Amino acid sequence: MPVDRGRVLAWALWDWGSAAYHAVILTFVFSVYLTDAVGDASPAASAALGYAIGAAGLVIALLAPVIGQRADASGRRKLSTGVWTVCTVVAMASLFAIRDDPRYLWPGLALLALGSVVAELAQVSYNAMLADVSTRATMGRVSGFGWAMGYVGGIVLLLVVYYGFVAGSGPTGGFLGVPREDGLNVRAVALVAAAWFLVFALPLLFGVPEAPPAAGRRPALGIIGSYRALAADLVALYREDRHTVYFLGASALFRDGLAAIFTVGSVLAVGVYGIGAGDVLLFGVAANVVAAVGALAGGRVEDRVGPKPVIMVSLAAIIAAAALLLVVSGPAPFWVLALVLVLFVGPAQSSSRTFLARLAPRGREGELFGLYATTGRAVSFLAPTLFGLFVSLFDAQRAGIVGVIVVLSAAGGAVAGASTLWDRRRRCIGVTHRKATL
Repeated sequence: MPVDRGRVLAWALWDWGSAAYHAVILTFVFSVYLTDAVGDASPAASAALGYAIGAAGLVIALLAPVIGQRADASGRRKLSTGVWTVCTVVAMASLFAIRDDPRYLWPGLALLALGSVVAELAQVSYNAMLADVSTRATMGRVSGFGWAMGYVGGIVLLLVVYYGFVAGSGPTGGFLGVPREDGLNVRAVALVAAAWFLVFALPLLFGVPEAPPAAGRRPALGIIGSYRALAADLVALYREDRHTVYFLGASALFRDGLAAIFTVGSVLAVGVYGIGAGDVLLFGVAANVVAAVGALAGGRVEDRVGPKPVIMVSLAAIIAAAALLLVVSGPAPFWVLALVLVLFVGPAQSSSRTFLARLAPRGREGELFGLYATTGRAVSFLAPTLFGLFVSLFDAQRAGIVGVIVVLSAAGGAVAGASTLWDRRRRCIGVTHRKATL
């Protein structure tokens, strides 16, 4: 059955808007501002960033399954997405208060961590809506389209931010002439990014109807009841299909490593490879272009061969590029290797999402994506914490790359170990590109 293109576009525009947090706030602008300006470019500030994001991961691990289960039970995934989106927008706008003063480092990191928590909770219900806007045969390309929209949205907003607020070397930034004093030009970016996310979330909230409640869905549970249900689900899932549990664990590792790459990549670009704090935004534009191409191509390949080969090839390429970054110096090698790396990040992220969407029973997508977020966040402290640990041990930002490589290597081995999952499930989840219509 053909999918509704209008609904797919409205759904994907949320990904476009969410780039305001993931690309601008967390990756290329505010994390750099906190570590390079507020934190005086010290290794301790970079380590603190890793610890703060790791702490946010622990909070998400506790909350995500309950949020997903309750959204399923109420039949209001879109409402849940909207509520947590607004919370993310408020956290982003609050960053305007973080001045260029070392005293504001930890308040800034706290707001960044809070934003990470509520953005991830919004993502849980948003991911669950993938099944509402696609078919079994088109999930790969719809998911890839959503990731690509996110990357392109990041490109557009990064260009707006760079030329409007950052470019130049005088007392004001960009063609808007916002003063650089006290970090005002960067703090203003937080307000722009918050408005951007809110505006592009509106098509999903008003253009995609709530899916009708699935037959046999659970009644709404309280907080304690939700955790009891989660425990029962884990036990039942382990008894029924240990390979699915194994995949959740494996994907948790590599998603943690991929998230760490985006969190610390721009910090390393400035602090290790000599990329200017302003030029890192131009790198962000190039990286998002490459990542969007990778996500679109990976989605189409996945509909033909399945998600596991896409994930395995992507992880191998990412690990190789990261290892080479350990031994090179200067802007040019960084540009080449980092763009190779991000080419494979999109396919790995998109295929992980569709893998679970294909496996999820109808009407319980939110709960399973909550579990997906929980398993991911249960170890989400690993890569950021290992990054911070290696930076602290060697008193060098470059050493943090080793921590990310360790996590991704462990993830590659774990995914390879789940050798029977995709082969065993391929027929029953209905992957067939011949019948896909989009």
